[in-house]
Amino acid sequence: MNRLLRACSALILSCSATFACVAQQTQQKPEVVLIHLDDTIQPISAGYMARGLDLAAGQHASAVLIEINTPGGLLDSTRQMVSRILASPVPVIVYVAPSGSRAGSAGFFLLEAADIAAMAPGSNAGAAHPVVEGGAKLDDIMKQKLENDTAAFLRSYVARRGRNVAAAEDAIRDSKSYSDQEALQLKLIDLVAPNDADLLNTIDGRTITRFDGSTTVLHTRDARLVAVEPTLREEILDRLTDPNLAVLVLVIGGLLIYVEFNTPGTIIPGTLGTIMVLLAIFSLNLLPVRYTSVMLLASALVLLILEAHFATHGVLAAAGILALVVGALTLVDAPIPELRVHLATALSSGLAFGLITVFLLRLALKARRGKSRVGADAMIGQIAVVTQDLAPSGQVMVNGELWQAESVTPAAAGEQVRVRGLRDLTLLVERVP
Repeated sequence: MNRLLRACSALILSCSATFACVAQQTQQKPEVVLIHLDDTIQPISAGYMARGLDLAAGQHASAVLIEINTPGGLLDSTRQMVSRILASPVPVIVYVAPSGSRAGSAGFFLLEAADIAAMAPGSNAGAAHPVVEGGAKLDDIMKQKLENDTAAFLRSYVARRGRNVAAAEDAIRDSKSYSDQEALQLKLIDLVAPNDADLLNTIDGRTITRFDGSTTVLHTRDARLVAVEPTLREEILDRLTDPNLAVLVLVIGGLLIYVEFNTPGTIIPGTLGTIMVLLAIFSLNLLPVRYTSVMLLASALVLLILEAHFATHGVLAAAGILALVVGALTLVDAPIPELRVHLATALSSGLAFGLITVFLLRLALKARRGKSRVGADAMIGQIAVVTQDLAPSGQVMVNGELWQAESVTPAAAGEQVRVRGLRDLTLLVERVP
């Protein structure tokens, strides 16, 4: 019995030691904060990345891993994000992944700003030539100034990262784009890795020089990834930064507000419409908006209202719809197609809003101008059926009601008569030929 107790005690002690060892190893695992940038570069994505960097700094993480797949975005947001990466107290790894992803335009700036720049096989980066005014061409002097300013911005940190300045600048001046192997050979990135785990295990123990000149050793082997999930607010606003959705929300909200004005007291259309218009205005405020396009949209609304008031045979309506389409199409002055309003969206929303607005306004004006008649007056002009011979007095049926009636000409039961007037409670009628 004693031998059995000793064996059980030894087994319990052994299991406890094993669990303690496993727990200690789990606690000693390095922690890496994971940020996904699978979208255009704009204020919402900049805020999301900044929140992830703050989380990593607060938790004293071993590193921050930013997985990126973007066509590019706004230069102002890019500058903010680059500044946050360079000032991060936690080492930042920017990884173009998964395979088939790209770090185009603005994404290339983020890639080169990282302490460790990596790409997945089959990915590409570059094509960072600055574009403004929705792709409009600049004169030679302005183009040169813009290129020089953007190139100087990139050089300011690429050189301190020890990467190929000339190749990086070619991505701006000549719009060059590089595959993963080309970027590795040109020393634009530090390594190519097939997945997160392989990347973190490969750079474990590597000594890096931070942007401030200090050195640190990376501890990332078998690291525990802590993903930064976007908040509900960020998800909603990120969807609204799609200018096509913003335009549709604005148009639908405007129509709902009109319904509320036309039929006051319904409350729900007005409330929803106001919320939708405010959301659209807020989302457009996050994007570079052309104020000339805003004026076109306002002019379009005025023209549509005038069309409903005056008989112009559709001339003002056509002008208003044209202004609406052009205004919506050029509303967002974005550098990449993903942040611009598509032609199909502008045409469909402009035509629908214009035609519906003119139609509803005309109905409303016609109803307001029409003479309102209630009670007995509303029966004047209606057709009645004789139920008791009119010779000249008798009874008629109007709208399911029996009325005393008088007729100048006799009318037999079953004949139809038209109501011409009312005297006291007697209808004055005449035979219908």
